[in-house]
Amino acid sequence: MDFAAVMSQVNDFVWGPVMLFFLVGTGVFLTIRLKFRPWLNLPYAVKMIMKKKDNTEGDVTPFQSLMIALSATVGTGNIVGVSTAMVLGGPGAIVWMWISAAFGLSTKYAESVLAVKYRETNKLGEMAGGPMYAMKNGIGGFTGKALAVLFSAFAVCASFGIGNMTQANSIAAAFESSFNIDPALIGSILVILCMSVLLRGIRSIGAVSSIVVPTMAAFYIVVALVAIVVNIGNIPAGVAEIFRMAFAPEAVAGGVGGSIIASMLTAMRWGVARGVFSNEAGLGSAPIAAAAAKTDHASRQGYVNMTGTFFDTMIICVLTGLVIASSGALGTIDPETGKVVSGAQLTILAFSSVFGVHAKVIVSVSLALFAFSTILGWEYYGEKALEYLVDNHDIIVAYRTIFSFVTYIGATQTLSLVWDFSDTANGLMAIPNLICLLWLNKDILAESDDYQKNVIEADK
Repeated sequence: MDFAAVMSQVNDFVWGPVMLFFLVGTGVFLTIRLKFRPWLNLPYAVKMIMKKKDNTEGDVTPFQSLMIALSATVGTGNIVGVSTAMVLGGPGAIVWMWISAAFGLSTKYAESVLAVKYRETNKLGEMAGGPMYAMKNGIGGFTGKALAVLFSAFAVCASFGIGNMTQANSIAAAFESSFNIDPALIGSILVILCMSVLLRGIRSIGAVSSIVVPTMAAFYIVVALVAIVVNIGNIPAGVAEIFRMAFAPEAVAGGVGGSIIASMLTAMRWGVARGVFSNEAGLGSAPIAAAAAKTDHASRQGYVNMTGTFFDTMIICVLTGLVIASSGALGTIDPETGKVVSGAQLTILAFSSVFGVHAKVIVSVSLALFAFSTILGWEYYGEKALEYLVDNHDIIVAYRTIFSFVTYIGATQTLSLVWDFSDTANGLMAIPNLICLLWLNKDILAESDDYQKNVIEADK
């Protein structure tokens, strides 16, 4: 058996039922442990996004911190991941994406709280935080340090793959198919754009993300809503079919499912997997951005950052799912390959039911913006993980430069082995992070209780 086949099998195991149960199970535990506050305080959390806290430690505003986190999570998974889940798991996968996101709110809140609580200030006066510092300072001892090193190593590996090459490849493929632009040119442009932003550090990433992320999200939400409204007549039947297939114990097909056949367990598996892959709740990446925020309380930033899961999966992913479900495109067979249309091609086909030939441009531009923002966000994650492993600023600057040039490789090469390896590293990040969340659940609850009593209830 060759190495590529081995990596593919390892990747299937890492993102298999055991890991998904661990991820969702931790979310369920934390939701109950936190007395359902992440759900009850969601409206409060959304209102807190734009509020600044002056004269507090941190590198960026709470809003910019959220935008950095969202820049990394709102990506190809919102377009490609949703359509893939609906083909492999049936339209019912959308329901399970939503359910996993509901519990993911608590996971994202908890890991962000620990990131702020245990963050440190580096030699340059910048905030350094994330799961690795919660492990080192919260768990402590050999166990905490070992978990921190493992998490950081996996994060650096994942940053080059999932956070860089796969995203650059998606951008190049989108522009080549829609505008017939040479991938080498796209790769060169990406290198220049990345270097112009990344070499300036966290504040530059925060400034760019705070413009790009809201703009691209608003654009995509508007065009998705237009598509749904135009096909509104199909929505009732589409939603009914989505829920029917989400909880059907046996394989079923029909309605918006077209030729798709899937059982409840299949819908659950792919819905949860793509949901977690999209919003990254439990992987430990987003809290690295949370640690950079100017805030007066760990719990405050925890609430702000957990809204990332809400916007990413509960809104953007669900909108993509409804566009596909209402279009009648799900289950379409490609006449050239004889296979069911999936991925970006299915999303383009769905939008074509309303926008015709312009759908390819809409989806391609959205995909490119989503993917570019992911590159920026993941560079920061990888940089902070590397900073934990190697306390040398020159190496960090070198990492930023190398990271920028790697986008060219991603744009011009098809690297399936690298994708499997980085996907595996991405999933392996979750193991030490989830252990940390369960280990320090008392700390999370203490922060939550203090904030609930002294801030939220005091403001009522």
